[in-house]
Amino acid sequence: MSADIVFNSETISETEPKAKRVKMAVDNVVLKFAKLTAEALTPTRGSKLAAGYDLYSAYEVIVPAKDKAVVKTDIQIALPDGCYGRVAPRSGLAVKNFIDVGAGVIDQDYRGNVGVVLFNFSDKDFKVEKGNRIAQLLCERIYIPELQEEISLDKTERGDGGYGSTGTK
Repeated sequence: MSADIVFNSETISETEPKAKRVKMAVDNVVLKFAKLTAEALTPTRGSKLAAGYDLYSAYEVIVPAKDKAVVKTDIQIALPDGCYGRVAPRSGLAVKNFIDVGAGVIDQDYRGNVGVVLFNFSDKDFKVEKGNRIAQLLCERIYIPELQEEISLDKTERGDGGYGSTGTK
C-alpha cells in the first residue's frame, strides 16, 4: 500500500525514488529574512553545497583580546517550520584569528536583530570591519518532545561517566 506525502502543499508520491523525494522536500524549504537597516547584507552561501549561510557584520566592532563582543547583522529571520537556527563559527576566523562563536541558538519564533557573540581567544584585539563575514547560519531540524518526570531512569552500561570517560579504563 502506497501513501502520498504532502509537503508545502505539494503531493510527493511514496513510489518516487527516495533521492527524488528528499530533493523535492529540500527544494521547498524557505528561510525568510528582512534587512532592518541599510547596513544589513544579504546572507550568502560560499558554495553550492555549503551547509550554512554566511552572516555579515553591519558595523565595525572591536572584539578585545581575551574577551567577547556582540556583533549585529541588522537582519531578522523567519526559520522554516520544525527548524531552529544554529549560529556556527567560520573555520577561517577560528584558525587564523582564534575567533569563536557562542550563544548560537536562534528559536523559530525570534524576530529580533540577529546578533553574533564573538569570543576572542587571542592576545590581540580583533577588528571586525563592516561587511565582514562573521559566522554562518545553519537551519537544523528540531524535535521538541513532551517532558515526562520519572522517579528514576533506566541503568545503562555507561552510567554517569562523562567528560572524556568513554574509551578509558
